[in-house]
Amino acid sequence: MPIVNFCRWSLAAVVALGLAACQATPEPGSVGIPAPIAQAPGITPTAEAGKTTFAFEPFTGAPGNIADDLSKSIGTEASQQGLVLVRRVGAPATYRVNGYLSATGQTSTATVFYVFDIVDNGGRRLKRISGTETISGTSGDPWEAVNSDTLERIANRSVVEMVAWLNRQ
Repeated sequence: MPIVNFCRWSLAAVVALGLAACQATPEPGSVGIPAPIAQAPGITPTAEAGKTTFAFEPFTGAPGNIADDLSKSIGTEASQQGLVLVRRVGAPATYRVNGYLSATGQTSTATVFYVFDIVDNGGRRLKRISGTETISGTSGDPWEAVNSDTLERIANRSVVEMVAWLNRQ
């Protein structure tokens, strides 16, 4: 049993370090998070705030029910923050948002890692939003510890950061 705990801690450390490394200068293919065609972090948006639309692509890494619930939380938060989302798959939008999630569990906690890349229509990354949420009460599958409060915090932080980026013009 000690080897299992060691493996879990090692995996958690590798994922955390990998995501932390992605925040400053991401390398293509690091930690299993695909890199867009071209990378240009920190680019100021080119569209007017009131006319800008965002289309979220299906999330990678999260179970379907978690992805669905996170989508709903992001939609609610976007509406409250005045961010316009395009909800039809393949519909034209100013920017696309690719979301990547993973979770790891320890004895009594779970951590959700999230990354959202805002890309232009050419696939060039313009902004990366990332973070973690640690939750208590896991035993086994870390996704089982994820609840609506966790997803609402992820949605809030992500949408607030998107709005701040958009208003930097």
